[in-house]
Amino acid sequence: MAEARPGGAPTVLRVVLGKRLQDLREKAGLSYEQAGLALDVTHATIRRMEKAEVGLKLPYVEKLLQTYGVTSPTEVSGFLALTREANRPGWWHRFRDVLPEWFSAFVSLEGEASIIRAYEPHYVPGLLQTEEYTRAVLWAGLPHASVDEIDRLVALRLERQALLTREKAPLLWVVMDETVLRRPIGGVDVMRAQIAHLADLTELPNVRLQVMPFTAGPHSAMYGPFHIFRFEIQELPDIAYTESLIGGAYFDERDDVSAFLEALDRMCAQAAPAQSTKAILGGIRKEI
Repeated sequence: MAEARPGGAPTVLRVVLGKRLQDLREKAGLSYEQAGLALDVTHATIRRMEKAEVGLKLPYVEKLLQTYGVTSPTEVSGFLALTREANRPGWWHRFRDVLPEWFSAFVSLEGEASIIRAYEPHYVPGLLQTEEYTRAVLWAGLPHASVDEIDRLVALRLERQALLTREKAPLLWVVMDETVLRRPIGGVDVMRAQIAHLADLTELPNVRLQVMPFTAGPHSAMYGPFHIFRFEIQELPDIAYTESLIGGAYFDERDDVSAFLEALDRMCAQAAPAQSTKAILGGIRKEI
């Protein structure tokens, strides 16, 4: 999972079912090639099903379950029911006209994570933005977009933010550079409102915000922003995400994710403690 996924972006449930199919195949002692023979497909198709890089066709899934020795009608019907659910488009599908395919996977992971940790050196993360700040950021990044496209993207971002106040909301723990708070985006009024909004969000029990001050000097993640997602679902490992101008990359190998986690842990120790964030925000807002 070390690059943007081709084809349709998977929902988290599809990723889970792919891993369950992999576990069943390995327990049955079958190779990719042997599983492919049962479906009359190539070994690459089996691999892509397990990696959630393609949709899960019900006849294929049913045949694989038989091949792997899953004979209980209850188990089979339950797996097929989950497969149908996994193949349904996520709520964000209605924004597919403006949502890049590589970012659809991000929205799915974000919505299912129990913990979201992030480092941001450039701008306020999307889940914490005001509408006006969002609009200014989008116009800066998409100068050739139409007004309608920007409006759709703003609506998408605001809808994503609902997860912070939902039942069983995830813990959002963000470290942001002081640069983020001092870069003038959208003008003075927009920045003052955005900083006030951040201060309000720190009152939420599931939001933890730390500021990396200029005086802290260099740190272990100065190369760029990233997110780490953690899930309660047993089959899902921690997943790290990075982004560039042309796409996103997802990492789920233990060594890769550990590198991101170690860097973020070091930054959390180096940044100002979360208890002082509201005071820092208030001081910067007065200086604007």
